Amino acid sequence: MDLNNRDIRTVEDVLRLLDGLFAPGADRWTEGGAGWWDGFYADRDKPVPFFVAKPDENLVSYVEQGLLPVGGKALDLGCGPGRNALHLASLGFDVTAVDLSPTAIAWAEERAREAGAENVRFVCGDAFRSPALDGPYDLVYDSGCFHHLPPHRRVSYLALLDRVLAPGGHFALTAFAAGEGGMGSELPDADFYRRGKLEGGLAYTGTELRAIFRDLTEIDLRRMHDEPPTSPNFGESFLWTALFRR
Repeated sequence: MDLNNRDIRTVEDVLRLLDGLFAPGADRWTEGGAGWWDGFYADRDKPVPFFVAKPDENLVSYVEQGLLPVGGKALDLGCGPGRNALHLASLGFDVTAVDLSPTAIAWAEERAREAGAENVRFVCGDAFRSPALDGPYDLVYDSGCFHHLPPHRRVSYLALLDRVLAPGGHFALTAFAAGEGGMGSELPDADFYRRGKLEGGLAYTGTELRAIFRDLTEIDLRRMHDEPPTSPNFGESFLWTALFRR
């Protein structure tokens, strides 16, 4: 979009205009950000906590507690190397997993082949625009995607949930937690547009997450549990975990 022209006619035009207020290198949420994520995933030996081939502890816990029914169709947003997608597939879900990064998708597909997982499909692209997301889904799972969106793209995110989440379906996410020991920026929304960057991601309070997803029914909202290196699950307390039902 040319910011010098008067060509705004739709909500999507407004969203793209706001995208353009950020420096090009700040983009982590459109297809233009794929190259940054490719670089991030290129070195598999980097000491990145969530590079491990382990599912999120909250996802495992939801199933064990009976809070999350298994089976049906699941969508994994920002799947990275596929650790949660493969866990969902092992539980009997028919999984679609999407990520901007071709490098991440290639790694995820490699892991799927090694695991012999046949009920998972990886899609490389922008979840907001991809025609390959053929819901409705019984579960939409997001481990670390939402907090990399600029404030205005919450509109796109909520619209996506409204479009693909089945009636009675579940939505779960992990996101940077504000406060002591947290990660991500706690700046007011407007400051990100003044600075033209996202400061590594947005940190949220539980109250803010409840407000953003208030059209859904809250089932669980807590800090993620820290998990030791020997645990079969991934867990870091600088993240919120949340489970909602439509």
